[in-house]
Amino acid sequence: MSSMDETVSFKVERDKNIKAREILKKVYESLEEKGYNPINQIVGYILSGDPTYITSHNDARNLIRQVERDELLEKMVKNYIGLDD
Repeated sequence: MSSMDETVSFKVERDKNIKAREILKKVYESLEEKGYNPINQIVGYILSGDPTYITSHNDARNLIRQVERDELLEKMVKNYIGLDD
């Protein structure tokens, strides 16, 4: 049997969802630890693109930049209407 007959599974989307969720949780926790309202700060970041809405505490600002803002928004909308992956 040649390698051309084998099926390879590709799961980037699921891994990306897990990574985005983990990053968002870490950012949320970091903002909370610093005394900010995490929801307001994350919404401010998503709407404006200004990373200064996110604290640098625990490297949260660099973490949030690993996920595209439109990707975060898409995941949040899907979650809100019950279509989360």
